[in-house]
Amino acid sequence: MASIWSQAESNGRTYYYNTVTKATQWTKPEELMTPSERALANQPWKQHSSPEGRPYWYHSETKATTWEMPEVYKSALAQTSQPSKPQMQAPQFVAGGTSSLSSQPQQRDRDDYGERIGQDRQIGYGQMDVNGSRGATFDTQNDPNYATFEEGEAAFIGLLRRQKVQPDWTWEQTMRATIKDPQYRALKDPKDRKAAFEKYAVEVRMQEKDRAKERLAKLRTDFGTMLRRHPEIKHYTRWKTARPMIEGETIFRSTNDDTERKQLFEEYIIELKKAYIEKEAVTRKSAMDELVHILKGLDLEPYTRWSEAHDMIQSDDKFKEDTKFQTLSKSDILTAFENHIKTLERTFNDERQREKNSKVRRERLNRDRFLNLLSELRAAGKIKAGAKWMHIHPSIKDDPRYTNMLGQPGSTPLDLFWDVVEEEERALRLVRNDVYDVLEDQRYEITPKTTLQEFSSIMATDRRTMNLPAETLDLIFTRLHEKVVRRSEDDKHASERHQRRAIDALRSKIKHLSSPPVTASTSWESVRGQVAHFPEFLALDTDELRKQAFDKVIRRLRDKEDDTAERAERGKQRDRRNGHYDPREAREREREHRGGGGAARTPEPDIYEAERRKAMADRERQYNHKAGATGLSPPPLPPPSVAARSRDRHERVGSRGERSRAHRELPDDSHHGRDRDRERERDRDRERERDRLYATRPPRGERELDYGDNRSGGGGVGVRRRRGGSDGSEGSGVAARKRVRREDQQRKTRSSLEEAVVEDQPALRSGSEEGEMVEDD
Repeated sequence: MASIWSQAESNGRTYYYNTVTKATQWTKPEELMTPSERALANQPWKQHSSPEGRPYWYHSETKATTWEMPEVYKSALAQTSQPSKPQMQAPQFVAGGTSSLSSQPQQRDRDDYGERIGQDRQIGYGQMDVNGSRGATFDTQNDPNYATFEEGEAAFIGLLRRQKVQPDWTWEQTMRATIKDPQYRALKDPKDRKAAFEKYAVEVRMQEKDRAKERLAKLRTDFGTMLRRHPEIKHYTRWKTARPMIEGETIFRSTNDDTERKQLFEEYIIELKKAYIEKEAVTRKSAMDELVHILKGLDLEPYTRWSEAHDMIQSDDKFKEDTKFQTLSKSDILTAFENHIKTLERTFNDERQREKNSKVRRERLNRDRFLNLLSELRAAGKIKAGAKWMHIHPSIKDDPRYTNMLGQPGSTPLDLFWDVVEEEERALRLVRNDVYDVLEDQRYEITPKTTLQEFSSIMATDRRTMNLPAETLDLIFTRLHEKVVRRSEDDKHASERHQRRAIDALRSKIKHLSSPPVTASTSWESVRGQVAHFPEFLALDTDELRKQAFDKVIRRLRDKEDDTAERAERGKQRDRRNGHYDPREAREREREHRGGGGAARTPEPDIYEAERRKAMADRERQYNHKAGATGLSPPPLPPPSVAARSRDRHERVGSRGERSRAHRELPDDSHHGRDRDRERERDRDRERERDRLYATRPPRGERELDYGDNRSGGGGVGVRRRRGGSDGSEGSGVAARKRVRREDQQRKTRSSLEEAVVEDQPALRSGSEEGEMVEDD
């Protein structure tokens, strides 16, 4: 029955085509397989060939490979070869004749043989050759029969070896050389013969390669021995230089391939270079180790500079005498120096860290010991709520637990003391809340006249406070009593301040009466009727306080008249002194002053003077304390009042009016009049400048405020602030002497102005420190 599978090739690879289903596949179908192929197809071991042609076996399940044929594979092959073919009488046949055997394998061998050797080489049985002679006949009864395929294959390969078949022969050449030998038919299948030939060729090639490798290895050894006998050949020697040195050697003539000689020489040079590099590395490492010892002996510091260390290394005797240090470059020496400095820095930092840790541990122990001391004082009742450091310090100033804390960073002994006091205060708050509850339940209010006995009797009536210690009750009562006294004083000051403001409000109302206006000769009875219906008048309880407001107005009006008269007299004296007294101008000035110009007023006696001075002293003491603690500058001066700005504007307008009047009175062609006008203007400017300096001077007897320049930390009067760049010392230079003379001259000028000049300034502000209402004329 014809097979439905056909065999074909694609790009040199065999594939199989099903003529019925039109399917193609690479694997050989079972219908076309031989019995041995069918037996091996079910085995997990599969035979493959390496790229060199060497067969190996691969297990498809375990993925294992082996060069030796597995026993399972051998058993499968043996089973397929056990059924022997029936013994048939081997007929005598002549090459090219017909055979009486009808077995299919023999017919296939003959067909294959006939196809391969060609029609011109086929020799038939009983046919005549070209020369007319009959071909030789072979006795088929002498064909070898082997039990296994491997034995037959080994016999065939032995035939190839005996015939000295070369691996580069073609299969046709091999057949012509071996076909007459009976061992040629040790393998029945021509494909098996060809596969055995290819296997033989691969083995021979591998043997030849192995022999070539062995020869080359022996030649390499001998060539290297020969080259070592020539010490003049160095690692930098070239082939064209070394060839004349060794061409007379026997080893050199043992090979005729000059390329092979050159390759062996270059391999030897590579070995020399490698040995030289290794030797240099060993020498350099030894030199680096010795250099590290030299650096350790130089006693360098972590902050030593490279330039200094380099000079010290170069001047070392051991470094100069030992030649191995010449292999080190400057970069190598710098690297060794950097590594040594890093080691020194690491050691130095570790030591500092250990010292720091030890210091922190010691400070913590000192702090713990001092806390234990405070706990002992607290348990003894010496530290309690309201305790002061001044009371505790004398008892602990000589204790080592206190003295060891002095100078330590972090919390100071005073801070730790206040922490303990704060804990006591926190505990006292609970008791104080109970006291407040008792006072509220008893509806008892503490007054400035309440005594401790009264307070204790109230607390003894309630079970919440009846068992409190006397010291705790005394402390709570003291604080409550101080709070009540302070509140009563604040209320008293507030009422007095309200009264002063009411007096000033009434004074302002009296001063601004216009029908008729109040003059220095006006009596209180005449004014009282005019202001009796004003709210400012009704705000004061007694006529005595109302009379004080009226007396203040009259006193200031009289001071204004006196100042106006003195001012006019001073102007006359100045004009006479300058030599250009003008009666007409004096009259105008007198009329101007009489019409109402701002004049200086002397301070008036005040019944609140003592309280005002006390408040000023308290405010200055508080200011000094804050300035000494913070070192800040004083707050800026308040901006000028609206009355002061209007007064300055009035003076500027008045001066422009005087200049315009003077120009109108003098003729244009009067040169003398213009000079006198300029002189008069300069006098006015000088007068205004002197008045300004006098008005801004500090009062006599008042000490200067501390502006934070006192660095002693005390709360006393600070040093006088000087100009920028001044350190408080007079100095011995020219600038210092000039400054001293200038200050002396200014001091003399101010003294003369105090005696001869009545300052033209707004009225002095009177009233309490709380900010009394002030009226400028």
